Amino acid sequence: MNYELFIAKRIIKGGKGSFSGPVVRISVISVSLGLAVMIVAAAIVTGFQQQIRDKITGFGAHIQIAKFDANNSYEYSPVSTQQSFYPSLEKEPGIKHIQVFATKAGIVQTSDQIQGVVLKGVGSDFDWSFFKDKLTDGHAFTTGKAKPNDSVIISQNLASLLKLKTGDPLRTYFIIDNQARGRRFIISGIYNTGLEEFDKLYVFGDIAQIQKLNGWDSSQVSGFEVLISHFDNLGIMGKVVYKKVGYDLDSKTIRELYPQLFDWLDLQDMNVVIILILMVLVSGIAMISTLLILILERTNMIGVLKALGARNFSIRKIFLYNAAYIITRGLFWGNVTGLTLCILQQQFGIIHLPQESYFMSVVPINLYILHILALNAGTLAVCVLMLLVPSFIVTRISPVKAIRFD
Repeated sequence: MNYELFIAKRIIKGGKGSFSGPVVRISVISVSLGLAVMIVAAAIVTGFQQQIRDKITGFGAHIQIAKFDANNSYEYSPVSTQQSFYPSLEKEPGIKHIQVFATKAGIVQTSDQIQGVVLKGVGSDFDWSFFKDKLTDGHAFTTGKAKPNDSVIISQNLASLLKLKTGDPLRTYFIIDNQARGRRFIISGIYNTGLEEFDKLYVFGDIAQIQKLNGWDSSQVSGFEVLISHFDNLGIMGKVVYKKVGYDLDSKTIRELYPQLFDWLDLQDMNVVIILILMVLVSGIAMISTLLILILERTNMIGVLKALGARNFSIRKIFLYNAAYIITRGLFWGNVTGLTLCILQQQFGIIHLPQESYFMSVVPINLYILHILALNAGTLAVCVLMLLVPSFIVTRISPVKAIRFD
């Protein structure tokens, strides 16, 4: 018979005038709340990072291929679409799609407003999936026709500033050879990503319009955009693409194009680390306090067991069984609480955010099974390690003094 487990169960139940029951329940609640907070914090921060990252790549893809002289002026030297990697690069494992693009800086003018923008030209191979749930009004346009399409989509930010709506004309001016050239576009759709820095800048139109403005033929573009299957492989796929494009072209990952934004996102990891450390410490200290109270309350019992010949290891097992009970129940209810809160937020968007401050309208959630398993394993490991020290107190208790202890 495993008498250590039998005694441990009796201690957990407690009795009249015993502190064991309430103390154990408080400890279970501490561990479960600590784990729940860690799960929610990790899900929110990683969800925030993922959404911002997806919005940035929605405007610039994961990898951009262009001439070496490409700069931040949005004026690129033309590149021919007759490349060995286009469109065959899509067959490379880990690469999802490749598409052409062209950009042209311009000025949008209304009767009482003026705003600098970047017209981003897209072709028939453009992946519109990013904008499917971002269009708040109107629709996307089609390209690849014999005549350049004069339809464009603009951001909600720009539409509000210029007091425009779908169907309205958009008069845009471009500087070419030190002369202003005007173009009249029609707004076919309005999008809103919440990423103000990009929303107020980009207008999307037919790539043929930019080719016509620059005097390029239909095979000349500013460059290529590559979408990959998994963002975590960005560094590896960036090297793969760089080797494929040849010596006369350069490729840059989205991290290299917008390093300041991704450095800012990486700083969010520090917030998670601090929260995790604090919650693990709180859970661990709660466990140590509980075990010390249980040992103190059962000092007489320890003395009797030692007098009857019980070994120190066996007595320590009794209290470690108690600790295992607290940890397992704490982890169970912590997972239930944390996952329930995350799933409710993920499905129903209960908690809202001011989009102008947080770049999104609801608190984002990213549930990743490996993160949850790691949090459970880490909490379990830390709590067990912290419990080994107080359990050694049992070996220091003298049977005679323990029996007399009141």
